[in-house]
Amino acid sequence: MTITQPDLSVFETLESEVRSYCRGWPAIFDRAQGSRMYDEDGHSYLDFFAGAGSLNYGHNNAVLKRALIDYLERDGVVHGLDMSTSAKRAFLESFQNIVLRPRDLPYKVMFPGPTGTNAVESALKLARKVKGRESIVSFTNAFHGMSLGSLAVTGNAFKRAGAGIPLVHGTPMPFDHYLDGKVEDFLWFERLLEDQGSGLNTPAAVIVETVQGEGGINVARPEWLRALADLCKRRDMLLIVDDIQMGCGRTGAFFSFEEAGITPDIVTVSKSISGYGMPMSLCLFKPELDIWEPGEHNGTFRGNNPAFVTAAAALETYWTDGPAMEKQTLSRGQQVQEALGALRDEHPGAIVEFRGRGLVWGVEFTDKTRAGRVAQRAFELGLLIETSGPESEVVKLLPALTITPEELDEGLRTLARAVRETA
Repeated sequence: MTITQPDLSVFETLESEVRSYCRGWPAIFDRAQGSRMYDEDGHSYLDFFAGAGSLNYGHNNAVLKRALIDYLERDGVVHGLDMSTSAKRAFLESFQNIVLRPRDLPYKVMFPGPTGTNAVESALKLARKVKGRESIVSFTNAFHGMSLGSLAVTGNAFKRAGAGIPLVHGTPMPFDHYLDGKVEDFLWFERLLEDQGSGLNTPAAVIVETVQGEGGINVARPEWLRALADLCKRRDMLLIVDDIQMGCGRTGAFFSFEEAGITPDIVTVSKSISGYGMPMSLCLFKPELDIWEPGEHNGTFRGNNPAFVTAAAALETYWTDGPAMEKQTLSRGQQVQEALGALRDEHPGAIVEFRGRGLVWGVEFTDKTRAGRVAQRAFELGLLIETSGPESEVVKLLPALTITPEELDEGLRTLARAVRETA
């Protein structure tokens, strides 16, 4: 595909240097539908990025768009703070009946603000309020958001440095596989908790991702997650699962922790919960933890009613037909796994490993600079993929759950070509 260099001058002169994705994808995107994005010149790009996981049902999903347009055309409430509205009621009823009750999850629902880090901040604040302790344990290579509390439990040194102040009250522990299986799971953590001289303040909570997306697609084993849940229970610590990127069906089940058979005390959800890419987040917690005073945590944009409309439509469209959505995602994941296995065999020694669950996968290269080159070449070939990991050494695949097998195959073939052409 021949791409004409677009006029990016207004972005380069007026917009902050902090912009990032646009540097790797120097195009001016104009419209999008399903798993395709189109630039102003009409070039088509197959999207294996899906709004960083915010578009599990694709761009401008027809069913969700119809629900949104109908709501706006009847002058439905758009901005509602935490007022009771018909749109919020419809979402809460759908979420309770379609998601929580069938899974026997007892959670209360909090609307903390428009984005994932709002949910994480509220989870950390609540855990500290409930337990009366400040310390939070997180894990190596974790990513939980860009506001100060979330950064304090994030592992990436570059992201943490952007805070400009010391990030306190967070202690990192080794994530699953971090020590290559040479040390018993949680041996260090347990020892610190037991030892009065360890310097570890008794934590209020532990926060964990079941699959670390930004950290390099590091997948926690179900038995590791179960052991962590047991440790939290024994040591009087709350377990917070950050399901912001891996929830809403990304790994197969609606919640990524379902496979492990655990029930976290607190769960954070955002990204694809609105279904349409609109700002929305949830903090879910067990009823006995709901000790908030009215207005103790609030935010102007926590009541995004159009997002409630598309969220309810997404649940009713994709999650009422038993396990159909989960089975489809796992089937697509098997398709990706087989293609990545063939890619590894084609390039012996070049690929450290590939790993993932459902429709989130990562390919780690021996040459840590290669992932970036592969992503750049993929863009030139009409495929949008990003990198992840502490040194951007992993190519990250995050297609929409609604992608067709044919589109998935096309993208995987393009990826294989990009790998070949960056050897």
